[in-house]
Amino acid sequence: MTPFTDKQIILVLGGARSGKSAWALDHAQKHYGSCLFLATAEVQDEEMRERIRRHQASRGPQWKLVEEPLHIDKALASLMAPPDGVVLVDCLTIWLSNILLQKGRESVTDYQDRLLNALSLRRQSVILVSNEVGTGIVPEHPLGREFRDMAGILNQKVAALSDRVIMTFAGIPLYLKGGDQKT
Repeated sequence: MTPFTDKQIILVLGGARSGKSAWALDHAQKHYGSCLFLATAEVQDEEMRERIRRHQASRGPQWKLVEEPLHIDKALASLMAPPDGVVLVDCLTIWLSNILLQKGRESVTDYQDRLLNALSLRRQSVILVSNEVGTGIVPEHPLGREFRDMAGILNQKVAALSDRVIMTFAGIPLYLKGGDQKT
């Protein structure tokens, strides 16, 4: 393990099955002594149940788990990883979808602002995983286009706060901000 001495925010972006979560897990295990996984997904159907099961299996038993589909700002404020620890949030786009579906469009800005504030006041290192949804085709439906725009704005704001930003393509990380390519 090569620990980071700073309390960093790392944003890991990528498309579906790009390797973003795998990169984040591997990075956390290599560089932090204690790892806490903050999951935003909720079981809605059998397909999602199976995805969550595979995700849990990939983490292994050394990971502590907190499930929080909406209030990740409060979770980040109350969770305290050890000095050599990290909180890995997976994923921001599922979190955004949860807000849209459960609280409505009008709540997105408030939730986003609270998350950004919690990140700016962080007491531990945080790795955030998010989908890059703006590089694909333009969604056919207005809600899909609105979600794509909201996700893009959220990713931009989190990237601005982040010490490091990594984009993954086909399992290969591309370092966009603040990092060397050896980690």
